[in-house]
Amino acid sequence: MSPNAPANLSFVLQEKDVITYEDRPVPVAGTGDVIVNIQATGICGSDVHYWTHGSIGHFVLKAPMVLGHESAGTVTSVGEGVTHLKVGDRVALEPGVPCRRCDMCKTGKYNLCPDMAFAATPPYDGTLCKYYKHAADFCYKLPDNVSTEEGTLIEPLSVGIHAARRGNVKIGDRAIVFGAGPVGLLTAAAAKAAGASHVTIADKSASRLEFAKSYIADETLLLDRDPQPGQANIDYAREYAEIISKTVEPANVVFDCTGAEVCVQMAVYLVKNSGSIVLVGMGASVQSVSVADISAREVDLKGVMRYCNSYPTAVEMLASGQIDVKPLITHRYEFENAMGAFEHVRDGRPGTIKVMILNNQ
Repeated sequence: MSPNAPANLSFVLQEKDVITYEDRPVPVAGTGDVIVNIQATGICGSDVHYWTHGSIGHFVLKAPMVLGHESAGTVTSVGEGVTHLKVGDRVALEPGVPCRRCDMCKTGKYNLCPDMAFAATPPYDGTLCKYYKHAADFCYKLPDNVSTEEGTLIEPLSVGIHAARRGNVKIGDRAIVFGAGPVGLLTAAAAKAAGASHVTIADKSASRLEFAKSYIADETLLLDRDPQPGQANIDYAREYAEIISKTVEPANVVFDCTGAEVCVQMAVYLVKNSGSIVLVGMGASVQSVSVADISAREVDLKGVMRYCNSYPTAVEMLASGQIDVKPLITHRYEFENAMGAFEHVRDGRPGTIKVMILNNQ
């Protein structure tokens, strides 16, 4: 390495629309911490949204913030009290660290901790840097047969696993998934692993549905019907759901991985009586649904906030081969061209599923 090479080059969102590289100090491991040389990071839609909008919901960028949270790498330093990891171990990082003391943490629902410190969520820095300090108990050693790149996809896979658990997917269930992006695909994969016998994936993109069919979907549904001029979303959703129901059987569980109001509305009409709708995607903060239908048919409407206790399961799924995430990685960029990777995702270029940023220096 050149004597003038940056010690800890970091990809920093300075403000909305402005990203720069900064050389930041190399962190030092405290008690219970490890330092990880980040070697691969997947780009999430939330990273791009912070770049282009400066906020997501009530999380508002108020100071420069390192982006990235889907990461894996190699342990380079171990703090006092850490016994399950050593220097040289390859790990996947669960990017949220809770307080461990509140009621939610004590009951195992630490994803709902009000003091959660989550990477690349203001005001906390993310993982798109050379060296990152993280709580050792939220770093998971990767088996030899799971690559570092695959390790980054444990994060979105954990979302899918948590969603499947929230939907209480059982052996023989039928599921519908709205959205054929990475989270939708991995939610479908998690539902199949949990026992779903038939999964339909719906999306507006024919090419994404083509991929979904080759990857995991038993059936795909192209959402190519537009509403009539002036037609209310709820009326369009009800009408479209009636058309879909002629060819697609009602589902025990419907997962919305889009956040689009009309998809949530359609889910109400496509789920079986006493079924579940799981809201995985993030959309408008206020949306309208038919409460009368939900109540009269005893439909459970459930939210998903990231995940909890899912990483060990995700590691096992990859190690056993029950879920294969490798086909989702469609594009790779070196860390020095991270901006190119972000532009790629922002532009929604054809054939893109998951874009990976690699830093092997």
